[in-house]
Amino acid sequence: MFSAFFALAALSPGRQRTFRQVVALHLVTLLGCVGWTCYSPTQAAPLVGYVLLSAGMVEGAALVGWRLTQLPKSQSLEFLLVSPMRPFGLFLAEALVGLALLALVTLSGLPVLVLLMDNGILQPLDLVPFLVMPYTWGAVVGLGLTAWAYETLTLRRWAERFFLVAVVLYLIVGVLAGEHLGRWIGWLPGSLGPLVLNSVESFHRYNPFAVIKFWLEEDLPSSVDRMLGVEIVAVICAGLLVIRAGCRLQGHFHDRHYRPAALRGRSLKGCPDDRPLSWWAVRRVTEYSGRVNLWLAGGFGILYALYTIAGQNWPSWLGRRIFMIFDDAGGVPMWATALVVLAAVPAAFQYGLWDSNKQERCRRLELLLLSRLTAYDYWQAAAAAAWQRGRGYFAVALLLWTASALTQPGGVTAAIAAGATGVLLWALYFAVGFRGFARGVRANSMGIWLTIALPAGACLCHRLGWTRLAALLPPGTVYYSAGLFQAYLWLPGALLGAILALIVTRRTLASCEEELRGWYDKNHGRLIAD
Repeated sequence: MFSAFFALAALSPGRQRTFRQVVALHLVTLLGCVGWTCYSPTQAAPLVGYVLLSAGMVEGAALVGWRLTQLPKSQSLEFLLVSPMRPFGLFLAEALVGLALLALVTLSGLPVLVLLMDNGILQPLDLVPFLVMPYTWGAVVGLGLTAWAYETLTLRRWAERFFLVAVVLYLIVGVLAGEHLGRWIGWLPGSLGPLVLNSVESFHRYNPFAVIKFWLEEDLPSSVDRMLGVEIVAVICAGLLVIRAGCRLQGHFHDRHYRPAALRGRSLKGCPDDRPLSWWAVRRVTEYSGRVNLWLAGGFGILYALYTIAGQNWPSWLGRRIFMIFDDAGGVPMWATALVVLAAVPAAFQYGLWDSNKQERCRRLELLLLSRLTAYDYWQAAAAAAWQRGRGYFAVALLLWTASALTQPGGVTAAIAAGATGVLLWALYFAVGFRGFARGVRANSMGIWLTIALPAGACLCHRLGWTRLAALLPPGTVYYSAGLFQAYLWLPGALLGAILALIVTRRTLASCEEELRGWYDKNHGRLIAD
């Protein structure tokens, strides 16, 4: 039964293309770690482990989570739901295909790891956690995103409130208390203090990144025990997520396609006014708004800005170690740049107008192209949706630049330059993303290269001392403009980004309608196994 799903995935042009691009990005990332070994050989092994673990989570979200969350959006799924195959079996088959692709991507980096092992950077046994842990935690992330998307609106709202409380507690315990947590816990009544201390200590010891670090630093028996314990928890979590999401597949499909609009409550508030496409695009991207991530970034950004302004006047009973770590890792310029890139993610991926597959896009365009919508209407709708999702992160970046401007000599000029280059980065990513939408280029691959590969390339060039090349890349331009560097470092990159954004925008608006109609005529009615 499952063989048909694997055969279809192997024949799908869309999945083949995505798989090749993810493998290429995985190998480029690993080769970047190899280049890092020339710069800092002693820190190479932990860096490789952290990068592989982070890459595995991103790849799990892309190969497993993205596919499964898009599955119920197609009404063609109804034919399978009424077939002898039950919904849980259908979900399990699709999940196994995604997990198999994730396994192949993880194994594609094995030759590079063997190369590092031959050079003495890694030990032979290091290959076990460096391959197993990225895969298992990538699967947990992908399945977790799927289970979250399949849940009912009421449960997601209550879960968001729970996560808001968790974020506040984390900011209090992990950031404000910090290294003074023991003193703070002494103020708590009864046995509550030891409970909080043990919980925080367990989290810091048994998260996957800490396990990788422990493996590289401690003896083998204790490292194996800790890794096995964490991996068993990951497998159990993945199994529970599969069961929950599989049981919710049919209910989530009915909620999307057959739930009366009158029962959706607050989710459909608002009025289309004279821009119905923009209204619809904004509503579409706010279904899963990602508020938890924004709360975490915003809360920490506010505390970091206060610490930057206070400087040496920061109270001694508040923690400062985590802020010092962030200062050593690049300070305000680095983390504000990261927030700007996060703000540009919706602009690059074009969440507002993009559809999960060509069939759904053909159905959408069949209606839109019959209307009087112009290229500017599509442009405004995509911009409104992208800005709605990304403006919160940009606001936190502005807050950090403002804090730096109040404390650094010449900081006002640097903050203005950073804000301008941040706007240019967002505009360039949006222009390129909208160009891809108009031409029918897949948004996932383009978005990954813009939001992951380019920042990683700029960081690597900066670490290797290639500052001029790093400053030409958009993320490097934003970083150097905020870091009180000389203007000639970041000004050429800013000018190049502005020129590219204008050229791409002009050409896209001129040919948008024609390219959309050409794409529709080329793909309408074709049976494409995406």
